[in-house]
Amino acid sequence: MTTIVDERLRGVRALVTGASSGIGRAMARALADAGARVAVSSRSEDRARAAADEVGANALAVAFDVRDARAVAAGVDAVYGAFGGLDLLVNNAGIGMRTVNPQFMTDPQPFWTVTDTGFRDVLDTKVSGTFLVSRTVVPRMLTAGGGRVVTVSMNESTMTRRGFVPYGPSGAAVEAFARVMAADLAGTPVRANLLLPGGATATGMVPDDLSEDLRARLLDPSVMGEPIVWLASPAAAGVHDERIVARDFTGWLRARGPGA
Repeated sequence: MTTIVDERLRGVRALVTGASSGIGRAMARALADAGARVAVSSRSEDRARAAADEVGANALAVAFDVRDARAVAAGVDAVYGAFGGLDLLVNNAGIGMRTVNPQFMTDPQPFWTVTDTGFRDVLDTKVSGTFLVSRTVVPRMLTAGGGRVVTVSMNESTMTRRGFVPYGPSGAAVEAFARVMAADLAGTPVRANLLLPGGATATGMVPDDLSEDLRARLLDPSVMGEPIVWLASPAAAGVHDERIVARDFTGWLRARGPGA
């Protein structure tokens, strides 16, 4: 029996932040399954190692806090030391609403009940983390002559949903940053795009007591697999400043037409 090995991304070197669970791990797994070498990052070394073991032989565990500039620099240095470079950065690290309101889906709380610590933790991880990692990696990509950055966002309705402070504002801020990043990179060999699931996903960010009806509507994290592999592939070499909804990816790609 012959085993078919997927090598669409053979030679591609990727870093996925916040990849120890949920959509981050799903994207890391999809990239590795397509032949890429993938650095799996988490704040926790144990969680990073566990995720890398699950992702497979093409995965590298790297532990650093995306909110800490020195830690980011050391973590990125470690990845470059292991891989010799990076072709793809996936800005995914984030903290969900459970940290400020464990029942946020069924019992939304007003913004004035959110603690300043909870607010800062969510914003710092998603927004400052995306900035710090991108600021560290992108200049190296420019020097190397190319690279791709994919920033994970969320539905616009989630950004302004009742009871979703600070998670919603963190998504709005990181999306604005990603668009500015794309504008700054226009005319360079580095491409920057946005990717979002297109709905709530079945990850550890949703409440444990979610009703069966609501849980049945959740997207599987694997929905991010096909679009992230495509964005890392030669087919997406000219794609820049796009906002891609994973749930609608097949239709979006078809609408682009052959060779687009």
